[in-house]
Amino acid sequence: MHLAETPLVTPGRRTRSAVSALPEPPAQWHRVLTLLSAVSLFIGTRSVWSTAASHKVVVAAVISVCYASILVCGVLALVVRRARSLARVDLGVLVTAVVLVLCAWAVYHQGGDEAVLTTQAAREIAAGRPVYGRPWPWLFGHGTVALTPTVYGGYDFTYGYPPLAPLLTAPLLWLGHGGAPATATATGALLVGAVALWRMLPAPWRPAATMVCLGFSFLPMYGRQGYPAILALALLLPAVVRWPRTGRGGVLGRAGVARAVCLGAACAAQQLSWFVVPFLLAGIYAVRRGELGPRAAAGVVLRIAGVAVTVWLLINAYFLAQQPAAWLKGIALPLTQGAVLHGQGLIGVSLYLTDGSDRLDWYGHASLLLAVGLLAVFVLFVRRLGPAATVLPWCAFFLATRSQDGYYLMMTPLWLASAVTAPLPEFAGAWQPRPRVLAGPRRHRARVAAAVLVLLPALASATAAATGTPPLRMRVTAARHDRATAVTLMTVRVTNTGDSALSPHFTLTTGQGMDPYWIVAAGPRTLPAHGTARYELRPPKGTFRLPRPSVRIRLRAFTADPQTLSSADVGSALRTSAERR
Repeated sequence: MHLAETPLVTPGRRTRSAVSALPEPPAQWHRVLTLLSAVSLFIGTRSVWSTAASHKVVVAAVISVCYASILVCGVLALVVRRARSLARVDLGVLVTAVVLVLCAWAVYHQGGDEAVLTTQAAREIAAGRPVYGRPWPWLFGHGTVALTPTVYGGYDFTYGYPPLAPLLTAPLLWLGHGGAPATATATGALLVGAVALWRMLPAPWRPAATMVCLGFSFLPMYGRQGYPAILALALLLPAVVRWPRTGRGGVLGRAGVARAVCLGAACAAQQLSWFVVPFLLAGIYAVRRGELGPRAAAGVVLRIAGVAVTVWLLINAYFLAQQPAAWLKGIALPLTQGAVLHGQGLIGVSLYLTDGSDRLDWYGHASLLLAVGLLAVFVLFVRRLGPAATVLPWCAFFLATRSQDGYYLMMTPLWLASAVTAPLPEFAGAWQPRPRVLAGPRRHRARVAAAVLVLLPALASATAAATGTPPLRMRVTAARHDRATAVTLMTVRVTNTGDSALSPHFTLTTGQGMDPYWIVAAGPRTLPAHGTARYELRPPKGTFRLPRPSVRIRLRAFTADPQTLSSADVGSALRTSAERR
């Protein structure tokens, strides 16, 4: 009996051992991330395929293969049994995304104003000519190349970014005319940055890198527009991954030096990098001070800053030596050019909800004060706010005069990198300044009050800007039409209600953004305080076509000193004049 029972027991033990040896299945959230990364590749792909099918059939065929790849990856993401197999699916999604981005670039690669400016700067570098302070008006006004109007009544035709993007674009000038070389640089940088982030993240989180960098089509679109900020993003990604560990033990090591090099290069690519660097350095100091003490922590931060500044100077050295004043003015141009209001931030109050403001300068003050205030709050509460170091800097742009959503969208991969590799536990021992007033028995209320206090100046400035009143009162008194729906001349009665003489520049808008300025055919250049004058305005293209009746037509007048905006609805007056014709 004993011998007969032995075979029955042994197989059971072998079966249990075999089951326990099976690899663990991937987590369900990992499957979902992989699936979402595949789904994100559908967005915007159809329009690229539709265009390619008409004149780039090979590209359309490749996109069709990518569709098949997305479907296969979607199935495999839900059915594979091993984490290693799912990692291979993640790699397949990444490769598919890279191919789709390249296909989209092959179809749309001429770019916009950023690409055209960067390419022209690259041509000037290749020819040994100066880059900064040189206007290139012939590049603009042709279809998709947009103009940047300023409150001074003109347009900015110069290159206003640090020089790394045109330096990297110069070897690609053989790609053709227009902005194609710059779009190739930006798209290539995005692909390199996406692959680098994918590789640096822990395996289960890699689908998120594909999704945020290459999915949804919005970052590849900015790459195809040739934005230098995409190059800055690609350089910031290695600097942000695991950034709280920089200088651990008081030693930078190769990883720390590499992060510092990337920071310096990013600052030489586009100005958005300048806003995130103080938060990173402050966070590194706080973490290292909690570990090593103040002197050693300061040494770590100084070494990082020294490497970054050295790299930045090396990239800028030629331009600094060639034309120092023009170079300095050029790289500071986005902060000083006086571009008109644009974006989705608080400036919408003055643009769309009211008739303007006589305190537009205070939007800029509010943005700067908010950036400083957020940095102070970050330092005070770094143990809680540490992971948000890559998000907080962009909050300041919500109050700026140029608050377009691209400032946030183009930096969202940094949010992901920080969320995955710089979680809250990394800041548990970070140093936080605690003056005596913030350490008493009512410390919670005191800390909240301190946070409110440092942010109050920004709030006050923003309130002052948004509640300003338009200094000019405008009324259309006559209009000339060459046909019922086209205006060729508009007569406007303008009254300056303020205490300062103003030099207005006029434009008509029918939606978001600003159209080109109208030509002042008659009327004083400067309108004295409390004065009234008659202005005759001509459309920049000879005629202005009236839109459908439901579209709001706004007459806008900008002044530069002080910066003001006055608006008036003129749709009914123009349409009534057209009906009387």
